[in-house]
Amino acid sequence: MYNPELYKTPYHTEDISKHSFLVTGGAGFIGSNIVEYLLKYKAGRVRVLDNLSNGYFDNIKDFTSLPNFEFILGDIRDLETCRKAVEGIDCISHQAALGSVPRSITDPITTNEVNIKGFLNMLAAAKDCAPNAKFVYAASSSTYGDSIELPKVEGREGKPLSPYAVTKAVNEMYAEVFSSIYGMHSTGLRYFNIFGPKQNPNNPYAAVIPIFCKAFIENTQPIVNGDGETSRDFTFVENAVQANIKALLHHGQNQHTIFNTACGDQVSLNSILEILRELSGKNIQAIYKNERPGDVKHSKASIEKIQKELGYLPGFNFSEGLKIVYNWYIKSNTLS
Repeated sequence: MYNPELYKTPYHTEDISKHSFLVTGGAGFIGSNIVEYLLKYKAGRVRVLDNLSNGYFDNIKDFTSLPNFEFILGDIRDLETCRKAVEGIDCISHQAALGSVPRSITDPITTNEVNIKGFLNMLAAAKDCAPNAKFVYAASSSTYGDSIELPKVEGREGKPLSPYAVTKAVNEMYAEVFSSIYGMHSTGLRYFNIFGPKQNPNNPYAAVIPIFCKAFIENTQPIVNGDGETSRDFTFVENAVQANIKALLHHGQNQHTIFNTACGDQVSLNSILEILRELSGKNIQAIYKNERPGDVKHSKASIEKIQKELGYLPGFNFSEGLKIVYNWYIKSNTLS
């Protein structure tokens, strides 16, 4: 039921058996990992809201027999569904969204409906039906847009480069307005390229690490967009879960706050390929193609703010995380 390699260390000190949690998008990659952590540490109640359009029931099916777990099949684009989902909840982890820059370029309308309308519905539902609940949401490093400054620091954003980036920037603006007008103080976690177990490599808009892992396991040549020197602050999923737990249980918040959620490091695509060659013992070479529109060349986060205010400290560096997830893909049925 629980991955023995993950969540060996608790990231909370208070008794979470007295709290009820809602995880929207809880059948998705990051959401289901948050659910796993909460259930492993005996949270009082864990409710998942997901429409399964981008999440997978397999990610949470092992938890359905637990008395403190509840699943709601529903869509955040429906306000009444959001209202029902937040009833009786102390802590809201809003992970539901349509990710992927390429998907947003192909279908900006649906990306807007889910990421902006759905987000606003969740804010409104929480304000009206769970006004005292903590509200933590998935923000994105894409909000830094065309800024070339490294490392990326909260408050120094550029212009968005994709419809997806626009939606995530709008989320932050809505959250700021709800904080100033209604006194509903939320926390946004700007994820930097999260990877790890339960991330599906077969999704048409799958991220680069599951795609690369699948290629090495299946002995095929991975496709690289660009020259392979594009770099990201790739962040293992347990680090993201840590940030969520600490934000959800943080006390004394009096304003809307944004935190980078990352490792404060850079890894190039070519470096990933080299590590996978070592892990697999296979000398597989990539096929290089043109860069994708809307992508930035380099990204690296400053994590000084989240370290100082939440006590966040990445527990896994990139190589450690990649080894765990590569072995997980080998053992799981995700590739089939």
